[in-house]
Amino acid sequence: MAVAKPYRILIVDDHAIVREGLKQILAEVDDIEVAGEADCARNALQMARREPWDLVLMDISMPDRSGLETLELLKNEHPGIKVLMLSMHRETQYAVRALKTGAAGYLNKQSAPDQLVDAIRLVASGKKYISAEVAQELASEISGERASLPHEGLSNREYQTLCMIASGLTVTLIADRLALSVKTISMYRARLLKKMQLKNNAELTHYAIKQGLLD
Repeated sequence: MAVAKPYRILIVDDHAIVREGLKQILAEVDDIEVAGEADCARNALQMARREPWDLVLMDISMPDRSGLETLELLKNEHPGIKVLMLSMHRETQYAVRALKTGAAGYLNKQSAPDQLVDAIRLVASGKKYISAEVAQELASEISGERASLPHEGLSNREYQTLCMIASGLTVTLIADRLALSVKTISMYRARLLKKMQLKNNAELTHYAIKQGLLD
């Protein structure tokens, strides 16, 4: 009987220590092979263009593009690509947004190694991986039991801008971190304030704290 080939996965994380830790965990798993790694969104996109992957394991926070923006680009260029998002952020903060953007799963970095392996196997085989908490959140939203919150109508970039402003960063610092112009960030700020019917950064920060959007 022919032995099935291991799932080839691409790890995308800007921290070398995290990548090494993931590789050590997965080195003990026969049916999973870490066949590539990237330290930023640009490199991840280039590697995805060069060869096919059974799964991309990607951090949601990166220096050049957000994981959500990178996910969107990956799905636009390769609709069938399977992406499992990995993050230090709470599931309630980003998981549903990631799934709506095209991720096949979302896993917190504090999860146990066995949970990581199970999630990779599920996603690589074509299934979805979501926790019980995220499943409940999705069910409540679909059934109409929970009204949509103002921040849920923001684009991924607007949501990222909201969180960064609420964390105390100025428009100039945000522009520098995201490699965008101050004018572009100011535009995102103006749009999100209008969508959420807020007047200024103080109201925005109060909202983010109240909704638990900050770590």
